[in-house]
Amino acid sequence: MDTLDFRKISLNTLVNEKATYTFNELKEYIDWEVKRVYFIQNCKEATGQHCHYKENEMFIMAKGSCTAIIDQGNGKEDVILNGPGDAIVTGALVWHGFKDFSDDALLIALSSTNYNPDRSDYLEDYEAYRKILGENGLAA
Repeated sequence: MDTLDFRKISLNTLVNEKATYTFNELKEYIDWEVKRVYFIQNCKEATGQHCHYKENEMFIMAKGSCTAIIDQGNGKEDVILNGPGDAIVTGALVWHGFKDFSDDALLIALSSTNYNPDRSDYLEDYEAYRKILGENGLAA
């Protein structure tokens, strides 16, 4: 692995007198099969920060706003997701979590893996994460 896969995306949005439509042709943004979809809403506090060894995810802000906390090898940074059309892709070994959800926030997550309750694909220790990046030449 030469680089970590992280991208912020602006999805196509069309507004007319009937509705607001946000289009997402998955083939334009991801090259993996979606195996699971889940939703984050009514979030009163920050989610747990972590990365995955194998899982890829795409997070789509369907309504409201939140802040993604991302480390793609350069230290933690805040990425604002504000309303329909904002999305991010986090590949394996991209550290991520979410905070500052608006009251009306609805974040849709697409995952490349099925849920595994043993959480063996999760790394939740940030110092161990930074060490793994350094060992693989991915940390700045």
